[in-house]
Amino acid sequence: MGDIQILTIALAAVPNMLAVLVGIRINNSRLSDTNARIGDTNANIRELRGHMDTRFNDVDRRFDEMRDLWRSEPYRVEQVIDARLKHLEERG
Repeated sequence: MGDIQILTIALAAVPNMLAVLVGIRINNSRLSDTNARIGDTNANIRELRGHMDTRFNDVDRRFDEMRDLWRSEPYRVEQVIDARLKHLEERG
């Protein structure tokens, strides 16, 4: 093979290789952009989960307060009724 044939083959292959390399480079940059967006989305989800945990903890606390109230209220009513019955028994 002569030098001219090798040069012709090389000149024919160079544009194809350059096109492929440019495509790979563009694809790599797009993948990096996508990866960054996924990272941002994950950060937003973590932030949302923290906010949701706080809200659910507040709801749990309110349920605990209501449960304590419902437990203490009948006891207080029972004491009032006992006091009234005792007062009626003393009168009668």
